[in-house]
Order: sequence, then structure tokens, then C-alpha cells
Amino acid sequence: MRIAVIVNPTLPLGLLANTSSAVAIGLAAKFPALAGSRLSDASGKTIDVSSKLPVPILQATAEQISTLLHKAMQAGGEVAIVPFPAFARAMHSFDEYAQHFPERNLAEETLDGLGLAGPEKWIKSLTGSLKLLR
Repeated sequence: MRIAVIVNPTLPLGLLANTSSAVAIGLAAKFPALAGSRLSDASGKTIDVSSKLPVPILQATAEQISTLLHKAMQAGGEVAIVPFPAFARAMHSFDEYAQHFPERNLAEETLDGLGLAGPEKWIKSLTGSLKLLR
């Protein structure tokens, strides 16, 4: 299993952070085993663990993200595909987003980010040419 989060580097810093975190939560919702463990330190203080795997944040243009989404959607097997369409920012609740989502066509939407989780070979085939966000 491998994870990748892809974001548009032209977004303002706050939107980059929001997009990355929202996408990562979506990946963990699909595969709870990505996180969810608890660890205790020597004094007995217990914490919830962040990701069990590295989560590279990669950069791509909105067009590249859209292309990646459509390639990823052709995958079979156990994968997670979590797009973050720009129109979602105008929604003030998940219920509102869920209500309006069926009226949209992701092929025609600007995507600010995309999260992928699945077999290492699949992730590398989709994201191997992308650079880390810096």
C-alpha cells in the first residue's frame, strides 16, 4: 500500500493545507488501517498515531490533476481515489456538498487536489513523474 496527495501549487498556503488535510482524511476514511493506532510513551501518556505510511504531498496543475483522476478511475481492485474539486470551497457543510455533487461532472470541474491510496505499482505509475511540493 502506498499513499500520494497531489495539490495545485498555485493555491494560497492556507488552501494548500486545507486541501491536503481534507484529502488525507478521505483516504483514511476508505482505509482506516492507514492510521488509528495508539501508542504510549514511557510515562504512560497515550497518543493517537498519525499515518502509518509516508504521505508525500506532490504538485501538479489543475489540468494534470484532472488527467490523473481520470486515469485513476480506470483502476480495479482496492484503491482510494479522493478528488477535491474547487467548487467544494463554496459549500458550507458536507450535506450541501453531497446535495450538489450529483449535479456536477468532475471531468468539467477544476480540481485543487487528489488523494490516492493503493498498490505501490499503481501509485508510482500515476505519480512517478510529479515533484514534491516545496
